[in-house]
Amino acid sequence: MRHLILTAALLAPTPAFADAGDIIVTGTGLAAPAGLAAYDVAVIDRDRLTTSASGRLEDVLRDVAGFQQFRRSDSRSAHPTSQGATLRGLGGNASARALILLDGVPQTDPFGGWIPWAAYDPARLGLVRVTRGGGSGVSGPGALAGTIELMSAGPGEIAPVWGGIAYGSRNSVDAEAGVSGALGQGYGMLSASYARGDGFTPIAAEDRGPVDRPAFYEQASLSARTAFAIDDTTELQANLLGMVDRRDRGVNFTPNRNLGADASIRLVGRGHWGWEAAAWAQLREFSSGFASVAPGRTSVSPSLDQYAVPATGLGARFEIRPPLGDTIELRIGGDARQTDGKTKEFVYSTSRLRDAGGRTRTLGAFAEASLTPSDALTLTAGARIDRWQIENGHLFEQSTITGVIANNTRFTDRSGWEPTARGGIAFRPAQAITLRSAAYLGWRLPSLNELYRPFRVGADSTIANALLNPERLKGVDAGVDYRPLPGFRLSATAFYNQLDDAIANVTLAPNSRQRQNLDAIRSQGIELEAEARHGAWRLSGSWTLIDARVRASGPQAGALDGLRPAQTPRHQASATLAYSRPESASASITVRHLAGQFEDDQNIRRLNAATTVDAAVQWPVARGFSIEARAENLANTLVETGISGAPGAEIIERATPRTLWIGLRYSGR
Repeated sequence: MRHLILTAALLAPTPAFADAGDIIVTGTGLAAPAGLAAYDVAVIDRDRLTTSASGRLEDVLRDVAGFQQFRRSDSRSAHPTSQGATLRGLGGNASARALILLDGVPQTDPFGGWIPWAAYDPARLGLVRVTRGGGSGVSGPGALAGTIELMSAGPGEIAPVWGGIAYGSRNSVDAEAGVSGALGQGYGMLSASYARGDGFTPIAAEDRGPVDRPAFYEQASLSARTAFAIDDTTELQANLLGMVDRRDRGVNFTPNRNLGADASIRLVGRGHWGWEAAAWAQLREFSSGFASVAPGRTSVSPSLDQYAVPATGLGARFEIRPPLGDTIELRIGGDARQTDGKTKEFVYSTSRLRDAGGRTRTLGAFAEASLTPSDALTLTAGARIDRWQIENGHLFEQSTITGVIANNTRFTDRSGWEPTARGGIAFRPAQAITLRSAAYLGWRLPSLNELYRPFRVGADSTIANALLNPERLKGVDAGVDYRPLPGFRLSATAFYNQLDDAIANVTLAPNSRQRQNLDAIRSQGIELEAEARHGAWRLSGSWTLIDARVRASGPQAGALDGLRPAQTPRHQASATLAYSRPESASASITVRHLAGQFEDDQNIRRLNAATTVDAAVQWPVARGFSIEARAENLANTLVETGISGAPGAEIIERATPRTLWIGLRYSGR
């Protein structure tokens, strides 16, 4: 909570910089590059962001073909450390393999690489742009599967005053409120959101025992954003975000908590030379308890207490676009990132205190050029080079009974160079058709979590590995976009990716795994997306077919080679029919299907396919006020998210069951 108070305090002394006159303050970065036409891009607009049944950003992102998290559950019930994000079948790990940005700033947790989805209220956003395919060198390292850009709502996109409160199944409450408007010589926005619920029992009904109970959650976030014109070509933007996220896992001794505060500042120059400069800081403190459940689930005892996992992330970025004419666009610049963190734990079985952690650093430079010699042709190519370092790695263990130091390991510092590149072409042989193709290289440094933090899921334990190598990706794709009429779009893309040194949780023995580098994950497939709009009606859908396989040699070969990566479905599909008219009623229904997938690397534990239906209706009742009704998982489908336990006595976990909401919303104009 202290982070939220600090966030609000920092907003208060906001200065006015200059008389902006009729200067337009946008709150956005530089314009999207022309070369984006050569890549596989999906856009989620504000209408869709604010009309989902769950009100959760990670749920809306499932509209995008190929998007997935490590587990099927959302940020109300999943363990926070499993909340990564990936695309194109590059699953098998809880750390994000897609690069997530909020107003140009990386959002992955500095220690774990997961995403704090509960901190992002979709009502604050104006647009989400998903670029599939790796190698986005201009945005920094980490874009193996693609880049997900979250862009805050700007002036004219959000009401001066808004708010809402909803009550749902299992004593759940969702609430949000915000104000926005002119502030000095610019504009500002201050908003807060709160959610809590008694939760549902994560274990499927047939597997429960006396120790199982509903898993509560309580989450809050506070966001402050402002943008000012410094002069007629320069704009300053500042963001502050604070969050508190508390959950447990449905048995005693399993609470977890995530506290965070982020701050960023960005200068944007829109003169003859376009440029951006940004800096950011992330503060996190995570804690989590783990338990051992007896056979039959008749009793539970604590097994591991990760009572403090503090982390800090720092970064800066600069980009410049020199004027080279109407047909050439050049972007050059550099960035730097640093993460520090450690896990402090008490291991009950050995009565030991454990302290493990370290530091990572990256420093990179990039250049990307786009050429549009005619309206029908776009060429683009870019590259970057990064220097990475893993430093101060350590593992310290000491008995709390005897005081004897059981382990005091200092891992050797490591460093290296990694290239990133991508290039593409877009050709429009007819007004309605665009043909595109791209190739790319990308890489990701192991997170501090993967290097140093062990964890448990039920009876299954996973060991960290301080010797992990960076992941490296190479891939190609080709596609077509068909837009015969305004409001109609059909896109099809075929892709092939190879992720070398893929980090996965590899089985060592029953109920025991370790993070290791696989030789590779090869993923190929097809993505289809379509949208049709007519008046107030919109029909949209996506479908993905993915053939992903592990390539393994040596000790891993017999058990893993040729198998599917864990948590990677072969098929995914989503379809939404929506009706929306300003100042009138709105409604939507969404159907999603996930094919079966494997919980484990050895493809023994299979999670069944699932199809869910969500619906939402909103209708006005007075000036600015409307009533809403929402339904998640309307058919109460069992969505399996995990399997643990010994063979023959497996325990199945599930995602959100049917959840009904009724609420009141206000939007002042």
